[in-house]
Order: sequence, then C-alpha cells, then structure tokens
Amino acid sequence: MSASDKQSPPRRSRARRSLVIRRIDHVGDPVGLAFLESPETDGDAVLDRVRAYLGDKLKLVKAEVSHDEITVEIEFRGWTEEGTRMASAARDLYQKGAKRSALSMYRDALDLDPLNAEAMMRLGLAFAEQEKFGAALTALKHAREFGAAGVELLIAMAQCAIGLERPANAIAYYEEALKLEPRNFVARRALRALGHPPTPPSKESGAVRSRRD
Repeated sequence: MSASDKQSPPRRSRARRSLVIRRIDHVGDPVGLAFLESPETDGDAVLDRVRAYLGDKLKLVKAEVSHDEITVEIEFRGWTEEGTRMASAARDLYQKGAKRSALSMYRDALDLDPLNAEAMMRLGLAFAEQEKFGAALTALKHAREFGAAGVELLIAMAQCAIGLERPANAIAYYEEALKLEPRNFVARRALRALGHPPTPPSKESGAVRSRRD
C-alpha cells in the first residue's frame, strides 16, 4: 500500500460555542456564587469561578452575566463527528442491556468531544437510574448547558433534586417541564405530591392535544 493510499487520522478541530449557565442549576455550589457577585466590582472573581467550573478542556473567551444566567463563549478542541458516532453506538449498547460497556463508551465520547450533549445527558440518565443522584444531576446540568433540552431532561433533573432533598429545585424543574408539555402527568402528579399543585392546563392546550390525538 502506497503512502497516498493510507487514510490520515481524523484531525482534532478547534471550535467556539456559547453555553448558558443557569442560576437555578447552581444554587449553593461554587459557580452559583458568581451570581451573587457584581460583574462591575468583582469581575475577576466571577471569571475565576466560571473558569474553574469549565475546567481545563474548555477555554473561556468571554462571559456575560445577568440575574439568572451567565452566557459564556468558549473555545475547545475535539473530534466532534467521532464523538457523535461514539455516543450513538453507546446508546444502542445501553438499549440492548450492555449498560457497563455503554457507560464507558459515553465517557469515551466525551473525551473525543467534551461538549457532546447527547453523551452527557445519557450518562446523567444512567446515573439517575442507578440512584446516583449527585452525579446524575451534575451530568444533566452540563448536558443542559451544552444544549440538551426537553421534558425528559427536566423531569430527570427534578427527580434527582428530590433524591438530594432539594424540593425547591424540583418544583422549578417540574414547572419548566409543564411549560413545554402542560398536561405531562408525571410532572403534575409530582408537584401535587410536593404540596405545590399545578395550575390547570388551559383549554387551548387541551384543544391542541385533542387535535394531535
């Protein structure tokens, strides 16, 4: 085989992306303290907390701080396509019952692409299934910051918050889930159990649901 016939290994790409760090996700943890500091007078302290939270694989380019969110622009290197393929293969393995191998592959996917939202979310859901609520919630927070969204994510975060005895956070996540899916039975039942009965869904949402059915 000639040198020209050999395939060159995939190159690690450099990319920039915006992430949103939400205040509600970080109540009581170190990065949550950044929301209590003034960007005008304590800007360096805010940036230091954000850098520490992002870790070594993500380079902070800039940050914009509001009352409820910190929007950060980061730079990173990774193998995005390879990470996506790895995460897809891991999900197939998990569904077939090879859960230990799948978890290892999810971690490999994140080594390839540190911002792989699918791998991070599925890792968090697997931890939640094992009732490792602290690790699960941490992973799900990251997944949300990486771009994962939806009712499944929010309900999983709420259930982890319940497991960690953080009812206020759970209520907030369930309410967010109902904004996306007003008739979601799991969220509505959980809110009633928490002594925070949800408002009745509007007739409009019911009409939309009926048309879809």
